[in-house]
Amino acid sequence: METSLDKSAIATAGATRAAATPAAVGQAQRTVYSVLGAISFSHLLNDMIQSLILAIYPMLKDNFSLSFGQIGLITLVYQITASLLQPLVGIYTDKNPKPYSLPVGMGFTLSGLVLMSVAPNFGVLLVAAALVGCGSSVFHPESSRVARMASGGRHGFAQSLFQVGGNAGSSLGPLLAALIVIPHGQRSIAWFSVAALVAIAVLTQIGRWYKQHPATKKTRGAQAGHPALPRSKVMLAMSVLVLLVFSKYFYLASINSYFTFYLIDKFHLPVQAAQIHLFVFLAAVAAGTMIGGPIGDRIGRKYVIWVSILGVAPFTLLLPYANLFWTGVLTVVIGIVLASAFSAILVYAQELIPGKVGMVSGLFFGFAFGLGGIGAAVLGQLADATSIAFVYKVCSFLPLIGVLTVLLPNVEGRKAKA
Repeated sequence: METSLDKSAIATAGATRAAATPAAVGQAQRTVYSVLGAISFSHLLNDMIQSLILAIYPMLKDNFSLSFGQIGLITLVYQITASLLQPLVGIYTDKNPKPYSLPVGMGFTLSGLVLMSVAPNFGVLLVAAALVGCGSSVFHPESSRVARMASGGRHGFAQSLFQVGGNAGSSLGPLLAALIVIPHGQRSIAWFSVAALVAIAVLTQIGRWYKQHPATKKTRGAQAGHPALPRSKVMLAMSVLVLLVFSKYFYLASINSYFTFYLIDKFHLPVQAAQIHLFVFLAAVAAGTMIGGPIGDRIGRKYVIWVSILGVAPFTLLLPYANLFWTGVLTVVIGIVLASAFSAILVYAQELIPGKVGMVSGLFFGFAFGLGGIGAAVLGQLADATSIAFVYKVCSFLPLIGVLTVLLPNVEGRKAKA
């Protein structure tokens, strides 16, 4: 029996086999909301599982009598497989589209979950973490490609919707770990296999749509309409984008990892109240993620990058000196404005290097993921050496890197119409 995803998506993308026919072109230009919703939901399940693993470190430390160094090694193995492999996966699938790679990747995640639930020793934990990381490496570049294919030209909107699913999943992981895994122990990790199985079922349906989409049959150079820029300009622009992602994710690491400690230290808040402030910030990040893409479609990605990186600087510079009320207000503004950047940066980069959606997506998702972990570690060391308040004073200058946006070339041509 065909699902609703099959009916709407196949009707949109697969009525004909010839990519060059007018009907196929029309299908490729139509926004396929069923596929976008499905890939966003899959992103939620994927990132929920990823964040779940990080949230159960205290339990694993007690169960296996691990040192902090061993905990760090688990993180290292996970981040190497989850970050460094993503661009390689993207490069390969740009040349060799693999419609069913998404459910296969989720199969790696499922295997890692099951193995972690029964792991008898530290070595097996490392293997399990590597498997979960491999699943993430396959998922992000390929699912980002699917979102672009289903966008109907609304690339920013599609990437924003896709990323909102990931943000929601990342926030659910620690909550579910506290409610389910911590009270019931290591074996209960296997219960989340149900989420992985659901994701595999959804991603299999997406794979059927992906296989029949006209873009799957196009040559590499035909996937975007923008003329190629000189290699030197492309390299300069990519370097600027990497620095912008650095400023964004290092600053986000300071909030995600240490904001509750900052509130407790400066304003003497109880833990529960500090956590509420962190939740409000994460909600603002989710809102900003959804806002940035559609605005970029309408006015241009470069304007969104200007405002979201450099434009947030006045608020980050004020934050270390604000009272409790204004700290709450400023963090909401910072969350909304700063989170709008990533969709714009990713789509801009995809348009900068036409035909290499997978490579670009893998590079930026992998880099962003890795920076979050590195940022948390570096800022933790800085906080130990100085103070948590000093960390926020230093990080408040990071958005000033956004001034480098002036070096980005115009690759968008005519503005998209919403």
